[in-house]
Amino acid sequence: MARFFALLELGGIVGLIATFANRSLRQRVAESALPLAALVAMAAMLGSLAFSEIADFVPCDFCWYQRIAMYPLAVILPIAAGRGDWWIRPYALALAGTGLALAVYHVQLQWFPEQSSSCDITNPCSGRWVEAFGWMTIPQMSAVAFILIIGLLTLASPAVPTTPHPQEQQ
Repeated sequence: MARFFALLELGGIVGLIATFANRSLRQRVAESALPLAALVAMAAMLGSLAFSEIADFVPCDFCWYQRIAMYPLAVILPIAAGRGDWWIRPYALALAGTGLALAVYHVQLQWFPEQSSSCDITNPCSGRWVEAFGWMTIPQMSAVAFILIIGLLTLASPAVPTTPHPQEQQ
């Protein structure tokens, strides 16, 4: 299961890099970036639930904090994508940026476990439930998901002109 999610994310990173490097590809992906970001958020949420509810991995404190940032994205991004609501980007970027900061901190806790003082002694944040391909841990997968969402939201642009912002309509 961990390899499956890791492969999806690594493929996403390769795709995102290729998209930023190729102008014609960037223009094509930009129109679908909001629904793609929604898919990433939903897959990340389902992956975290699969790890805790199917594989019975108990989430540590920082895993919960990352979920607090990801789960709202898994709700608001699909709604925004369905409505073509491009105004969601600043809010989603704030959530994803916060989640990325938490994930990066969590990754460094795994690299330097001796500094982990804010974690539960029975379920330390420095613990490694999985290492997909021998190196990719759950917090690294979380960081990649947030990077993909941030990259896609940065790239996103509407296919057609959108309606004015609700405050501009008054």
